[in-house]
Amino acid sequence: MRRGGRFSRLQVGLFTIAVIAVATFFAFTKDIPFTKGYEVQAVFDNTSALATNSPVRIAGVEVGKVKKVEAAATDSTASVVTMQLNDEALPLHEDTEMKIRPRIFLEGNFFVDVKPGTPSSGELAEGSTIPSTQTSAPVQIDQVIGLLKSDTRQDLRDLLQGYGGAIAGKPAAGEDSDQDPSTQGETAGQSLNDSLNASAQALRGTAIVNDSLQGTEGRDLSRLLRGFGKVSRALGRRESELQGLIVNFNRTTGALASEEAGLRRTINFLPRVLGAANPALDSLNAALPSTRAFAREIIPGVRETPATIAATLPWIDQTRQLVSPAELGGLVNDLRPAVDDLAQFTDGTVDFLPQADLFNRCFLDNVLPTGDKVIADGDLTTGVTNYRELFQGFVGFAGETQNFDGNGAYTRFQTGSGDTTVKTGALKGGSPQFANALRRPLGSRPARPGKQPPYVRTEACHLQKLPDLNSARTGGGP
Repeated sequence: MRRGGRFSRLQVGLFTIAVIAVATFFAFTKDIPFTKGYEVQAVFDNTSALATNSPVRIAGVEVGKVKKVEAAATDSTASVVTMQLNDEALPLHEDTEMKIRPRIFLEGNFFVDVKPGTPSSGELAEGSTIPSTQTSAPVQIDQVIGLLKSDTRQDLRDLLQGYGGAIAGKPAAGEDSDQDPSTQGETAGQSLNDSLNASAQALRGTAIVNDSLQGTEGRDLSRLLRGFGKVSRALGRRESELQGLIVNFNRTTGALASEEAGLRRTINFLPRVLGAANPALDSLNAALPSTRAFAREIIPGVRETPATIAATLPWIDQTRQLVSPAELGGLVNDLRPAVDDLAQFTDGTVDFLPQADLFNRCFLDNVLPTGDKVIADGDLTTGVTNYRELFQGFVGFAGETQNFDGNGAYTRFQTGSGDTTVKTGALKGGSPQFANALRRPLGSRPARPGKQPPYVRTEACHLQKLPDLNSARTGGGP
């Protein structure tokens, strides 16, 4: 009760307790009560490393936090993560992607990395759920250890040791005697480093060539390839005419070879002729108006053409001697081996085209339809096509081997123990290895077959029955 305008000790005490409670609430929750903010949900296949209040980031900037993590269903390992975002995270779009990433080198301290998507897909409404096909979780250490069996680890060690020996090993005496003197005595690694000195100029020239191959218009290269394909198909359908063309070409080059000396002298003059051609053509284009007038005036001279031809006959006799077999025969002899090689190449192309057709049919009728199937794998079913699921697995595994300081990839290991004893087979030392696992091993998915499937080389790939990917036995092992 107030007495004389003053508060009692009880009122002051209650007010002090209320102020302390409010301050404590704000200090620990860092949130304003009765405000919900923008919330969105996402389904992850694995959220064992994510906890409540874990940060949510876009391009490294924190834009929210995880409010709740709960199981998607009683018979599923997937989880639904509810996140509260601030205004800096908006807008999100329908094709938004999310991934759980570690914040430090060791396992733990995870956050949700958000890619807001593209505006063309439309904005994501508040309270929407992002499906598991647009999310990914980190690869856990038990999954890595499950892949690296003892024989696989030994093969990997042997591969790395062999590669290191090949790169750092010095050549033995006489092994590099036929190499360039600048590389003799060097290791493969040193020679590779030397090649970098010329790489800049070589790559610059390659870039210029590749840019030129694109043509001057947007679709020049595709039109060229399409036209080359049509020509190749036409040549394949007209084998007899192609053989006749080669024979006639051989005769023509033989006639040119018989006039080798004269042809050589003509080719020597050709660069100067071509150099003067462009200015001459420009002058001719400018002279066309006067040329018409000249044509009208030249008609009387045309009447004198018979006499001119009679005077030209001695020059024709000299030209006939120039193109005689004695002059061009040598050139044709030089070109004859090239013609033979061209004929052999043509024969090989005729044999190659049917094989290329079988290869294309195999991809169109067997490989691509198999990649478009969806594999049903119980709780681990993703609902995406086979080839997309494979590529997503590669991307996720590669991403989890990255490290924060740019020193290369890391493989993370985490020790643990449990009540399930795991025993390996006999190793090279002669005795098995034992370990304790947290959960009972699931076995391989699908189960490893007892023997390798048959491979018949005489049967065409595109005539084979498509494999039933969902018929493989999966699940438990010993």
